[in-house]
Amino acid sequence: MIFKRRDPKPFLRALAEALWPRGGWTRAFHYVKHRVRRLPDTPERIARGIWAGVFTTFTPFYGLHFVVAALVGKAMRGNLLAALMATFFGNPLTYVPIGIASLKTGHWLLGTRMDPEEHRSFGGKFYDAAADLWDNLIAVVQGNPTNWTGLDRFFHDVFFPYLVGGIIPGIICGTIAYYISVPLLRAYQKRRKGAIKAKFEALKAKAAEKAAAKAASKSEARSEQE
Repeated sequence: MIFKRRDPKPFLRALAEALWPRGGWTRAFHYVKHRVRRLPDTPERIARGIWAGVFTTFTPFYGLHFVVAALVGKAMRGNLLAALMATFFGNPLTYVPIGIASLKTGHWLLGTRMDPEEHRSFGGKFYDAAADLWDNLIAVVQGNPTNWTGLDRFFHDVFFPYLVGGIIPGIICGTIAYYISVPLLRAYQKRRKGAIKAKFEALKAKAAEKAAAKAASKSEARSEQE
């Protein structure tokens, strides 16, 4: 295939780079920031896309954040590429505080209580739920009895409180990101337009000088012939 890597990346290396990019998260952040700033759209539409991406990171739909961000961004008439790239706000460095904030807010809104010992292993809860779902699907195919106790506990203790609780911090962080992004994007686009205009004027002046020099050269050659 044309775009296939010559040296396939080992699974452990790909997993390690997903958790910690080669150049570190700082370099990855600056790359995403650079790509977002250069999007060919209005600052408001790009900022609405950023709002959608940041809000999405507070939802428990891990593995589907791109899909959710695209749907929210489309509903808000925001830039879809900005929405997808803004999901970078959720990464291994921020998922733990995001998850804790969402869970605590959700249990507070629902009037339930989150046991610190019960929710100590946040990632383990998602893993156990996925394993429980897989085991039950196999049991259904094989005709064996199923046990949905683990998934039921996960839904009521983690998923639903996370889903409800992520709305408020998601809206707050998304709105902050929006109002920070609009003036920055506007200033960057204005400066970039000025730089492009200045470059165009310089090229235009250079072309005019060349044309004048060429005309003068022809005039001198004609004078010598006469």
